[in-house]
Amino acid sequence: MNKDVHNQLTSALTTIISETNGISLSDTVDLLLSSKLKTENLDAYGLVVEFRDLLNRFQINQVTISSLLKHPVSAALFEFFKNFPLKYNEEHIHLTGAITAEFIFPRLKKLLEGPDKDIYEQKIKEVYGDKALPIRSVEDVDRLIRLQENEGFSRYLKILYLPKLIFINREVHKEAAYSMAEELYYKFNVGRVRLKFSLSRSTASSSEQIPGIDNVTSEDVVLGLYDGFRAFQEKHPNFDFILSPSFRKESNHFDSEKFKTRQEHFMEQINELVDMIDKYPFLERHLRDVDTVGDERELYRKEHFNEMQAGFRKLQYRGFKIRSHHGETWHTLKKGIQAVDNAMNIWHIDTLEHGISLGINPNKYFHRIYQDILAKNQQGLPISEKDPLYRELTELDWGFNRHVLDKILKGTKITAEEDILFVKAKFHTAREVEHYQHDVLNRMIQKGVTLVSLPSSNNKLTGKFEDYKDHPFSWWEKKGVQLGVGTDNHVTLNTNFIYEMLILLYTDAVNLKITKLLMVTTGETRRPYISHLLWKMRKQLGKTAHR
Repeated sequence: MNKDVHNQLTSALTTIISETNGISLSDTVDLLLSSKLKTENLDAYGLVVEFRDLLNRFQINQVTISSLLKHPVSAALFEFFKNFPLKYNEEHIHLTGAITAEFIFPRLKKLLEGPDKDIYEQKIKEVYGDKALPIRSVEDVDRLIRLQENEGFSRYLKILYLPKLIFINREVHKEAAYSMAEELYYKFNVGRVRLKFSLSRSTASSSEQIPGIDNVTSEDVVLGLYDGFRAFQEKHPNFDFILSPSFRKESNHFDSEKFKTRQEHFMEQINELVDMIDKYPFLERHLRDVDTVGDERELYRKEHFNEMQAGFRKLQYRGFKIRSHHGETWHTLKKGIQAVDNAMNIWHIDTLEHGISLGINPNKYFHRIYQDILAKNQQGLPISEKDPLYRELTELDWGFNRHVLDKILKGTKITAEEDILFVKAKFHTAREVEHYQHDVLNRMIQKGVTLVSLPSSNNKLTGKFEDYKDHPFSWWEKKGVQLGVGTDNHVTLNTNFIYEMLILLYTDAVNLKITKLLMVTTGETRRPYISHLLWKMRKQLGKTAHR
């Protein structure tokens, strides 16, 4: 796009947003079309007309969100958000998914040329396949660490393996933290980072074991990250950071050579955290919450939570807050809600990460399951245990009508009367799940539990949304949920913090106010001050034009 046109669009958007106090994107674009832009720059005006059409077509599923994000008006909006005077709070970002290929390649190259070359190559093949090698360039690394369009959650957890290989000492943790802070600060206007990372990467899973990782202590990890962020903070006092150690939930993620059970290894790490705070008091300001991560589909019962309860309780007495990845993936929606329910009741979490099981519309969700299964049934197709719909289907409220379920599972076509019974089973289940969902959500609001929203991650990884428009951020905002925004793994997921803001605006262009989005992402609650800053941006345009 012509630079003059880009500058004109950015200036016009900044003017309208500041003069209207950050109303919705839809209204902003309408006002832009009735402004003097048409007489000042016809090319810029034509792009706004085109963008308005794309925005409307996106709402009725005629175009994808990528067509909006690639449009020149998005580039101007990106520039506006990048120039906003307050820095953004990146509330959820993982170390291994936020390191660029440029950072990884030279360090990985040394390992692949070192004495353990064969071990590293074998591990890379085990995770990525034979075609992953040879790795000769930044581009080769970039290809491996980015999630492809047709890949889901399980693959996502695996491709994070490559960045983990380089974290073999304190110094590389320091360098990674500084590099990350620099990129987020300058490219995406992020001034506060809540970094998720592992204290220990020991695991009983062969595919995730890392050569030389046993030489890295928890202190090396924490102090290295602290040193890197602190070095950047000394140059940029308006930068801040939180270190948030994250524990994998899965039963096989522990050092099975040193500990008999995962609980023993978990408590060892808890004690290490407490000891570090005592030994290095300067960490207390930055090391003040922990998180749980990983595949939660099998981990929803109370017994799953009891295992880590004592450890979290010990941290809470030392001032730590508990955050948790829950309600992100599930075998059945009810169990996804149950997982959040238990995290609140047993761990007493302060923040819920992802939480989309509390944002899915149960009536739409179950009716779509009904439609998909009925279509298969009418084709005479059975529903096997490997079918992703199997668990939801078998756990519907069938009552005395399980003979209908048996026919559906076998692929025997059901009659019109049996179809009605199927609808009723679906309907009653949706109603019960909806009640449960709202009970948990309302209790979360009453307790002041924050919910961190990650739209790209939720859309790309879970398979629970047909489209970005189904993401519940705007609905949560209307209900009064205390919200935050994060990218999860912006490199792996091909996104960035400002893109996440644009996605949220585009998915509810009519109702979500730009000012509200700025308040959520900056943490600034004073609306008049946001208005002042918007007006300051407008005044700055005048100074620039005058020069």
